[in-house]
Amino acid sequence: MSNKTNTKKFRGSRTCGGGTTKNRRGAGNRGGRGRSGENKHHFTRALQGGYTRGSNRGFSRPLKMIRDVSVVNVGELDELADQLVEDGFAQLEDGAYVINLADLEIEKVLGTGKVTKNMVVTACTFSGVARDKIENAGGSCVEIEE
Repeated sequence: MSNKTNTKKFRGSRTCGGGTTKNRRGAGNRGGRGRSGENKHHFTRALQGGYTRGSNRGFSRPLKMIRDVSVVNVGELDELADQLVEDGFAQLEDGAYVINLADLEIEKVLGTGKVTKNMVVTACTFSGVARDKIENAGGSCVEIEE
């Protein structure tokens, strides 16, 4: 017995195993043109190919409206108050830390963290929670116009 098998390379064959000469014509042979059927008969092809359906819908904000705001949390301010005084970015007056965030180019104060120190904070805007926490600790919030 030999292990040889006949080659199946369709030498001299007119249709190369595709049936009649009229088969394998047109887009119907491949299930439609392009990305057709990506929600029906070519669903798995669409998943594997990573097609994104409906990506042209929605709304994107104009670039002139998008602006990054530099923020700091009150907990971070409370922790760094002594360090800011040492570095000269804040002053200690009458037991209160006077911090001007405009000098540090920080625009907004957010309310995450605990406030244990008496602070007078100057910034462009404050969140409601940040304002409450600073004022409950005996400090005050000073808003400046941009």
